[in-house]
Parts: sequence; C-alpha cells; structure tokens
Amino acid sequence: MITKKMHKIFKLVLALNILFVLNSQAKEHNFEIWLDGFKVRAINIGISEKVVNDVLSNAKFLPKVIEYDRYQPEFYEDTFTYIKKRTSKRKIIEGKRLYKKEKSIIDKVEREFDVEKELLLALMGIETNFGKYLGKMDIISSLATLSFDKRRSEFFSKELLILLNLVDKKIIDKDILFGSWAGAFGNFQFMPRTIRNYAIDYNNNKTIELKKTEDSFASAANYLKKIGWKKNQPCFYKINLKNNIPKKYLNSSARNIRNKKKVSFFKRYIENFDKLQLNKNANVAIIIPDKDIIPGSQTFAPAYIVFDNYEKILSWNRSLRFALAVCTLKDSFKNEI
Repeated sequence: MITKKMHKIFKLVLALNILFVLNSQAKEHNFEIWLDGFKVRAINIGISEKVVNDVLSNAKFLPKVIEYDRYQPEFYEDTFTYIKKRTSKRKIIEGKRLYKKEKSIIDKVEREFDVEKELLLALMGIETNFGKYLGKMDIISSLATLSFDKRRSEFFSKELLILLNLVDKKIIDKDILFGSWAGAFGNFQFMPRTIRNYAIDYNNNKTIELKKTEDSFASAANYLKKIGWKKNQPCFYKINLKNNIPKKYLNSSARNIRNKKKVSFFKRYIENFDKLQLNKNANVAIIIPDKDIIPGSQTFAPAYIVFDNYEKILSWNRSLRFALAVCTLKDSFKNEI
C-alpha cells in the first residue's frame, strides 16, 4: 500500500530527476553554442579551418571531467597518506623492472641531460604508474569541457588552442589524443603547453611519441633541465618545528613559496637541526602541507624544509604533496638501482 508520504517522496525524486535531465540538456546546448564560438576563435588566430573542424567536430561536454576537477587527491588527502600510496614497495619493484628493460636508453638520457634516472622513474611512476595508466579520456573533449567551464576557462582554452596548433603543424597526431581528464598526455602526462615548449623527437623519426620510452624520457629530462633542476642536490628534509617560529615563515600554498632564508637562519626554529646534513648557505623555505587543507591539522606538523629542486617539481605540478612524493620515491630508487 502506497502511503501519502511515500507518494510525496516519489514525486520529489521524479521532480529532481527531471530537473537533472533538463539541467544537463541545457548545459550541452550551451556547450554547443560555446564550441561554435571557439572554432571561430581558433581559425582567427591562424589555425587551419580544416584542422579546427576535424579535431573539434566530435568534442562533447563531459560532466565527469567537472567532477574530477572539483575533487582532486592533492586537495583532500593528508600528506602521510598521499605519499605512502605513491611510494609503495610495489611502485619501487615496478620501477626497477622498467629500468632493467630500458636501461640503455634511460642511462643515455641521464648522461645527455644531466638529470637523474631516479627522478625520471619517480615522475613516471607517480604520473602514470610507469605507463600503465595513461588515461582513456578524449583529451579534446576534456579540454573543451574545462574551457567551457568557468572555473579555469582561460587556462584550458589556451591549452586547447596550443593543442590544435600542434596538430595543425603535424607535431601531434590527433587520432592518439587520449589521456587524463585534465588534458595531459603520455608517460609523463604533458599538457599541450609543455609539449610545445619541451617535448622532443629524440629518436628522429619525425614524430613526437610521448607514450614511448625514447621520446618521453628525453622530453621529461629536457623539461627538467631547462627549468633548472640541479643533479645530486637535495629536495627536502622533514623537520620538527618549535612552536616559536613566526607564522609568516610557514608556507601552506604551492602557488607562492615565500620568505626564503639561508638555512642557518632557521636553526633556532628546528628541533632536529643538528641531525640534518645541511648546507648552511643554501636558500630554503619551510612548508606545512596539511594546514589550510586538512581539517584539524596541526600548525607545525608535518613540516619540511625545502630547497630549489623542490620548487622545480612544483613547476611540474603545483601540489606540495606531489613534490614531496616525487622526491621521496626518487630517494627510494637511489638505493635500488
């Protein structure tokens, strides 16, 4: 027997479903209007009309991409959990297996670009689990969806325009553009801007193949070298802070590392300072990655003293946790290969 209350609940659920469908249809309609305007924008900056129509003709609005954009692990996992998941023993074993298989090319890239193989393995391991998780999203639709979305529209619009230009110049094949929800591509998850600025055809076959070892490792090493990575220099040390440190020296945002000082300046604020092997003349900063993100996190823990190399990883991915995980995995590989 259907009660009056059950009938009301049924009507409410039905109404919500209808509202959801109507909202989705409206978004898709607005997306199509936006896409027509974007095609004109692309053609007006010099991208061929044929390429614009070929590449964007099947672009679709992907609601799932918006969900992923709003809920990223960098912004909800605490540092301990985030690092532990990405630097496991299994990850080290898989990295060693890849290195054994591709040793000659990886060693050659290390020598030529002066970037540690351990760092390259760590980045590939965390980005795509050594090429196992390259992503299956249609990158064109992902970038178009994020360009249409208002949160970071201009950033992703520029990325989409760069990608169209790369296809137009036959640097990238449009038929292989499947990757992450954010539009990243290949073994090291390069965004279009990174492909344009740093990717190289290392094996000289006239195609940049970022899903293959030679081009992907060389491109990643080229990127790191050009942004200023210094081989065999430290990345970070975990520290125990005293609570007398002024809060202005504590960085909780990856966007702008502020108040860098000589190592010796921070000695008075670090309990385990004498146990750390530090160059006292190096410029460093202090980060507290859980603060402002993890509810109830302590102000002074966990805390890390970070060097210039750490900030180079932030140029790769603006996440305090990501950079910590990459450097942690890199150090783990040092003792294994």
